[in-house]
Amino acid sequence: MSKTYLTKSRFKTGLECPNKVYFGNDTRYVNNRTDDPFLLALAQGGFQVEVLARLHYPEGRFIEAANYEYERAHDLSREALAEGEVVLFEAGFLIDGLFVRTDIMEKKGRRIRVIEVKSKSFDPDDDEEFLGKRGGLQSRWKPYLFDLAFQKYVVSLLYPSYTIEAWLMLADKNKVASVDGLNQMIRIPRRDKGDQRKDAGCAISSLAEIGGSVLTEINVSDIVSDIIRGKYEHPDGLKFRDAVGLLKDTRQGDTYPSWPVSMSSCRKCEFRASTEQLAAGSLSGFHFCWAKQKGWTEKEFAKPNAMEIWMYRGTHLLDEGRVLMEELVREDFGVAGTAEGLSAGERQWMQVEKIRSCDMSFYADRDGIAREMEKWAYPLHFIDFETSAVALPFTKGRRPYEQVAFQFSHHQYNADGSIEHRSEFIEATPGVFPNFAFVRALRLALCGDQGSIFRFAAHENTILNAILLQLRESEEADKNELIAFLHSITHNTGNSAERWRGERDMVDLRKLVLDFYYNPYSGGSNSIKELLPAVLQSSPFLKAKYTCPISEIGLSSKNFLPEHIWLKEAEGKVINPYLLLPPLFPGWSPEQLDELLSSLDEIANGGAALTAYATLQFTDMPVRERTDLIAGLLRYCELDTLAMVMIFEHLRYDVAKE
Repeated sequence: MSKTYLTKSRFKTGLECPNKVYFGNDTRYVNNRTDDPFLLALAQGGFQVEVLARLHYPEGRFIEAANYEYERAHDLSREALAEGEVVLFEAGFLIDGLFVRTDIMEKKGRRIRVIEVKSKSFDPDDDEEFLGKRGGLQSRWKPYLFDLAFQKYVVSLLYPSYTIEAWLMLADKNKVASVDGLNQMIRIPRRDKGDQRKDAGCAISSLAEIGGSVLTEINVSDIVSDIIRGKYEHPDGLKFRDAVGLLKDTRQGDTYPSWPVSMSSCRKCEFRASTEQLAAGSLSGFHFCWAKQKGWTEKEFAKPNAMEIWMYRGTHLLDEGRVLMEELVREDFGVAGTAEGLSAGERQWMQVEKIRSCDMSFYADRDGIAREMEKWAYPLHFIDFETSAVALPFTKGRRPYEQVAFQFSHHQYNADGSIEHRSEFIEATPGVFPNFAFVRALRLALCGDQGSIFRFAAHENTILNAILLQLRESEEADKNELIAFLHSITHNTGNSAERWRGERDMVDLRKLVLDFYYNPYSGGSNSIKELLPAVLQSSPFLKAKYTCPISEIGLSSKNFLPEHIWLKEAEGKVINPYLLLPPLFPGWSPEQLDELLSSLDEIANGGAALTAYATLQFTDMPVRERTDLIAGLLRYCELDTLAMVMIFEHLRYDVAKE
């Protein structure tokens, strides 16, 4: 058998579920994880953060070894460390089947510091940033701290007579950029033009040139030592040294660890093969685990189960051996009616009942929807934002991960039923902070009347709250007018000291759906990308209207040709309109990109658009490619607001009208 090492990446995967290391050994097992480190780092500005971190150590040097040249990386690092005091980037350490690379390693005397660089942010004023009130690890930091513990552990095995310290270098929310265009000073080459980690262009020769760094080093040696000693568990029930032994044996011995299945981890397992993949001969880790541990056969796998239910945990079901939907009862959901609208438990139970009875008809509280519609004033305005939050600020005085709003789309629905793609905005020029121009354009778009304004979910309100604070700290000549406008269309978020609710506070169309509507074609999801094809499938009105070219139904568009048709079917099933758009990144659907980035704390939503914006900001690219990417962003955002219009039309003509 060829040499296999428990690497840092395999260790991190194993902490999610040890069984994943076993399945990762065999390429026959499907792995659906869209884990592209380039796109992840690009979206968060991770490459820029790594380059900036290295400027803290101008004497540092790279260990020149390819990703899988484990022995070479180890040998070069050992030779360099023997020279005396040294700082190394991407140093490699190999011992007893364990291998790690360290972002930065500093050796001084008998002291070695292992520094892990992350584009994640932290608040130095938060006494509970890493440890909670009761002394437990904060869940959001567990993967990073256990990762760092693995690095320290391996280095300690190789250098037992040294004091090994563990440090994190993170974006500090209290620091501000001292120069404009900080992120533009670090340029990423195209993937076919070099190694993004080593070949990034940097116009900065020292931190003094930019007035200091927005990164801060934090000594977490005590926490990491406690992890290694077994004070903390991750995953639950597995202490550090036991995890290293189990995952190493799994990686090298190719033995199935039989880590217990769970509702939470199994529902999002990337080693779950579809029916089509199974038919093509691929293997499924999910099926293997449930067959081996719970005795499931093809009969059970073919039936709907509780892991498919919207926002349902149901941890007691596994202990009771009741995971299939046919085994569930109403009492499992704590169903309790609310004063108005569906409760979460009612939606969950409704999903179960409709699946069990093969009922694909939608549920609607017609009276509730009609009452809400009576409150709205025409013309109706539907808006959608695309935003970003980057580690290295765009402009002087900005903090890491301040919200950036770079695009919106706006559809207007008139009292006579006519629909206009009324306005749109995009600012993707490298180094330009777009927020205040964004608000001016939004104000111009919405201030011509007193019609109701619609968003889908809380995102738009949250972003405008953030921009409102930025305006207060700004020196914009029209900031008072812009602040007054933002107050008029928003309400305060929960963490705001000020309280307000604007006279035109945006209506949350998603909340209306959650309260009064359920469509089984959405599969329990309430994202607009899943709800749109569901309502198209269910709506006679939309089917009659949108199977025609947009020019024939009087629908204006800024980004689509007059002959474009929005509703198309294949074998009696509506094709999701989002799938009719060319992907922003070849080979990546918007759903895949959203899934890729959904776990990143700093990122709000819209993975595809966010990554495209980051590409426009951070990479050198031909003019034609930039133009095409901007055009793609405009198309996606236009569809987002048109989707809201279609959902509204379904509720108006198929639901409330009856």
